[in-house]
Amino acid sequence: MDGVRERLGPVAHAALHRNETTPGVRATEGGDPLDTLVRLWLLQRPVPADRAERALPGLLEPLVMAGLLGATGGEGGAGEAGGSGDRIRALVDVRPYGATGGPARKGLPDDQDWWVVADLTPGLDGARPAVTADHVLGVNSAASTLAQLTVRRPARRALDLGTGCGVQALHLSGHVREVVGTDVNPRALAMARLTGTLNGLDWDLREGSLFEPVRGEKFDLVVSNPPFVISPRGGLTYRDSGMAGDEVCRRIVTQAPDFLADGGVCQILANWLHVRGENWRDRLGDWLADSGAGSGTGSGADCDAWVLQREVSDPAEYVELWLKDAGVHGTPEYARRYDDWLAWFEAQDAEGVGFGWITLRRNAGPRPGGPAAVMEEWPHPVEQPLGAEVGRWLDAVDRLDSYADDAALLGARLRVDPDVDQEQLGRPGAADPEHVVLRQRRGLRRAVAVDTAEGGFVGACDGELTVGQICDALATLLGEEPARMRGRLLPRARQLYAEGYLHDAAPDAAPDATPA
Repeated sequence: MDGVRERLGPVAHAALHRNETTPGVRATEGGDPLDTLVRLWLLQRPVPADRAERALPGLLEPLVMAGLLGATGGEGGAGEAGGSGDRIRALVDVRPYGATGGPARKGLPDDQDWWVVADLTPGLDGARPAVTADHVLGVNSAASTLAQLTVRRPARRALDLGTGCGVQALHLSGHVREVVGTDVNPRALAMARLTGTLNGLDWDLREGSLFEPVRGEKFDLVVSNPPFVISPRGGLTYRDSGMAGDEVCRRIVTQAPDFLADGGVCQILANWLHVRGENWRDRLGDWLADSGAGSGTGSGADCDAWVLQREVSDPAEYVELWLKDAGVHGTPEYARRYDDWLAWFEAQDAEGVGFGWITLRRNAGPRPGGPAAVMEEWPHPVEQPLGAEVGRWLDAVDRLDSYADDAALLGARLRVDPDVDQEQLGRPGAADPEHVVLRQRRGLRRAVAVDTAEGGFVGACDGELTVGQICDALATLLGEEPARMRGRLLPRARQLYAEGYLHDAAPDAAPDATPA
């Protein structure tokens, strides 16, 4: 992958991510085997047959016979390579794909270069995208988002629900012993099988909808980039489930706990309707209740849940996005389909569509205070990969069980995270700031406003004093009753701990249950 990136250069590489190939063509004029392969696969340009043979010695004819390459022109005619005027073109996309090391891949290889097989990228160089119903999407922004969001911890079994060309399965193979992939699209499974073979990986790939192919089985990790587009009808298998509204995402959330082993985690990307007069949290709350998350009811599993809404689109911009994705923009049917889709949204009383990330974890038993359920909005830039942050949240939920009792928390020694800054905002020359904000430099890059006592509490968390000692010192300093100060700060301390502003000074040591 580094060789391809170096050959293209930063300008052509960035342009290719925008579906523009002209800079790449200019960067690959030398005609050596690497230039030929980049033009053939990444830039989707026909290349002379003799150059293709030099770049793929002994492989050209088998690849043509397998339907991965096609020959046009010359004496051989279409479908055969070797004629004097033949040019070879790619019929599928085969491209390098890399996973860079970092915190989210702790314990895994620092770098990994893979090959991914998918259908050709539609819409290069401004051409109208032309995709068939069974089109197999390659590496895209949604796939990358899920890969960076996934918790990367060693596991025995993982399920890639809706595997497509196998991008998530590639990542899972780095830390999971057995990977199962499912998809309703036979072509997707064929592409995923070829992706796995090119990378020396053997996955258990099964055809079927949602969890049907794995009925009765359990997994330590389930990941899914499902066909979440909310539309009035099906169409493109990779994005349209054919189910009404946001039903496909609801089914995954409500059914996933039944397929998780104790301690197992499910992470999915999802869309959900914003219905007029209904808070989106109430809608997602019903999903979580049906799954057992946040309630201990529903599926019978006790599940923790974290829902993060990243963006909200109004119906018009949502329809425009996905009609352009399907290549309908600029065609005679565009206005009609646009109008039909908007009319369908109106019939659902929908005023928007939310997009976000959902993480579920099945607990081995009931939590003392019940399962954790967090639903929040964070549309701001975040640091990727975020898998480590999701893992930290899951660990914090476990640790907060130890601090459910006030006496345990009062005896704890906490430390402010080194990547938290304090900002003071106010008018120039004012004696005191109007606002004090704690801001994270890593992970979600959260920011939270705090009052004087809360800011003083966080600032004093250096691992030396107990929470009780800090609360009592602040009570004395601010002239407040110690019991009142503790009652005000302890809930805030738990929140800041869950969100990563604070952590244990000695994570492996049990907190002293005796308050100072």
